[in-house]
Amino acid sequence: MNSEPLSPNCKAIYSHKEHVCFGISPFNSYFSETKITQLALWGKTNFKAMHFFIPDVPAAYTLEAVGYSAEKAEWKARRQAQYLKNKIVRVLQALLFSSDQINEMIVDWKRLTSNEAYQTSFHTLSNLFEMDPKFRKNCLEASRWVMENKVPNPDDLTEDILLHAVKYFLTELPLFIDTAEILNQKSSVFCYHQKVDFLERLFNENLSCRPSRRQGFIVLQSPDIHADQELQGIS
Repeated sequence: MNSEPLSPNCKAIYSHKEHVCFGISPFNSYFSETKITQLALWGKTNFKAMHFFIPDVPAAYTLEAVGYSAEKAEWKARRQAQYLKNKIVRVLQALLFSSDQINEMIVDWKRLTSNEAYQTSFHTLSNLFEMDPKFRKNCLEASRWVMENKVPNPDDLTEDILLHAVKYFLTELPLFIDTAEILNQKSSVFCYHQKVDFLERLFNENLSCRPSRRQGFIVLQSPDIHADQELQGIS
């Protein structure tokens, strides 16, 4: 696997090999069972602990932003999340993890709603979005990047659409800021297969919020990434 830390601090945290959290996006064909197996093997080999984050319920915000009703969006998001969870479970079972270990390794919205560290971070970041114009602009730009691959014409992405879609991004952001605190780890790196401008600015401390000094981010790609990118739907 090819790994690219986003900053010198990310590189230092990666070197500790304490914990890795993989972001697994719903409605993204990149995350095949084969790909999840690659991630799990890499995590098991290189880190003391690992988790898989599935933004299941929040994925409905993206669907609503492209026109689904709230009820239909929630149903599709939950169905897709269960499909992903089933794949992760099969992979981890094949790697001989126990049922209790597997349940611990999957992080979904239900788990985060009862996590005090997550909730505190989420409310802080949501308030910052409302109060800080620069931070708000950067979050909306990140949501535009996501949504451009969800609509026929990116020019149709109005501010109202982005303001709804950004709710998804804001639910993910606490994990980028401090997975270590949320999941009770000494340090952590969050891994995803694509580089996002917002996250580069975040980890190089060019935004009004700052990631924890215990938190890193790695762009993690398999050697066949170019073939993968031709097939995938961007999250």
